[in-house]
Amino acid sequence: MAPGVGKAMKKTSPGKAQKSVVAKPGGGNRKRKTKRLQTYGIYIYKVLKQVHPDTSISSKAMSIMNSFVNDLFERIASEANRLAQYNKRRTISSKEIQTAVRLLLPGELAKHAVSEGTKAVTKYTSSK
Repeated sequence: MAPGVGKAMKKTSPGKAQKSVVAKPGGGNRKRKTKRLQTYGIYIYKVLKQVHPDTSISSKAMSIMNSFVNDLFERIASEANRLAQYNKRRTISSKEIQTAVRLLLPGELAKHAVSEGTKAVTKYTSSK
């Protein structure tokens, strides 16, 4: 077997992201696409501009907000999963999500979240 065939090798250049190059037998060198990191940044920014049009947000604050949204998403999903398991269901419905939100968020915040969620689901189903 020729040296370097079938092994991943990394090429680096200053100031650029690293991409790994995989040599395949008979296929030549092909660069792997780097996996894009998906964030809620654009949505957080849109909401910020709706609420406070003249306010900006730093990248560090955006990172904190993104972590917050990811954390809340995970908590709601795991609570909804638990509720579905208690009721011996294999599918998480909007009812489980709604109950999970009521359990996780305090008082008035839960009421607003449920009403906004219901409004979003209604808008989505009417647009189909």
